[in-house]
Amino acid sequence: MVKIGDPVLNALSKNQLKAQMPVEKSPGAWDDRTHVTHLEAFGRLLSGMAPWLELGPDETTEGKLRAKYIALAQKSIHNATDPNAADFMNFVKGGQPLVDAAFFAQALLRAPKQLWEPLDTTTKENVIKALKSSRVIKPYESNWLLFAGMVEAAIIKFDKDEDKERLNYALDQHKKWYLGDGMYGDGPDFHWDYYNSFVIHPMQLDIFKTLNEQNGQRKDEFKTELDRARRYAAIQERLISPDGTYPPIGRSLAYRFGAFQLLSQIALWKELPKEVSLAQVRSALYTMVHRQINAPETFDKNGWLQIGLYGHQPNIGEGYISTGSLYLCAEAFLVLGLPVNDAFWSEGYQPWTQKKIWSGQQIPIDHAIK
Repeated sequence: MVKIGDPVLNALSKNQLKAQMPVEKSPGAWDDRTHVTHLEAFGRLLSGMAPWLELGPDETTEGKLRAKYIALAQKSIHNATDPNAADFMNFVKGGQPLVDAAFFAQALLRAPKQLWEPLDTTTKENVIKALKSSRVIKPYESNWLLFAGMVEAAIIKFDKDEDKERLNYALDQHKKWYLGDGMYGDGPDFHWDYYNSFVIHPMQLDIFKTLNEQNGQRKDEFKTELDRARRYAAIQERLISPDGTYPPIGRSLAYRFGAFQLLSQIALWKELPKEVSLAQVRSALYTMVHRQINAPETFDKNGWLQIGLYGHQPNIGEGYISTGSLYLCAEAFLVLGLPVNDAFWSEGYQPWTQKKIWSGQQIPIDHAIK
């Protein structure tokens, strides 16, 4: 995680992200992506790092490392939202900034003690202005509704002046788009890709959690969504092969292991189904991340991510993919928010489902939910 995040936060904390970050695009890029890629890198990275940062600094080696990155993240938030800064981010031009305003908002909700409360008054005001400015962007009738909803959830927590219509419409439409067995449509139709994990489950969980904490709203819907997310997490665990690979299905494969954000989040929340142990999730995620992160040419010579699923594969990127997009992979690291003494880390190695079944071991029968 540090290897992935260090170039972004180091540069942005010094107001040098736009100057230093390369902007690699796919061969079919829609445009030069320079007006959106920096907020992508910042918002997505911070959303994935947030639970780890929220553990706070301490006197251990890792605690001191956290202190360093908490400070860099706070400076980065200041620069990204300061209209006079060289690295002031675009929150309004085009459609894409709504997406990454949402990931930024999600980071603040996941780590309020480290990423929000210590900010000075001016920076807090700039953050709220930046988030609210993204309201000029109308979301598509798809998972994009949740980007608008996530921004409003952060505004509820940190400002109290939310747009209820944008928030409620996002949640109500996704209620209609539930298809069964833990799966939502991306819009009314089923899409065989990883967007239930990239966006749909994690953002609903964090929105419902915020609403429940702030005013007790939608408590029953939160419970229902958590049940569905548990099922999807169980499916995700079964998708990981014995050697740590997974099916390259659907779009946005360049987000790499960010495809397993939901499994990591459910482990972080201690909500795994009873048939899925903490240790087998740790073992599966570690094997998967280790395999991909060590593929040749995953990083360029200066440590920036390059487009690909396994190594450098520019052709795998859709028209909206550029360097900043790739930092969604950090969402797999949510589980690093569990403290060092947690059972997730201390339990001995356990093979995950595919590792068991393809070596002749017994596994639980898999069951659908409604």
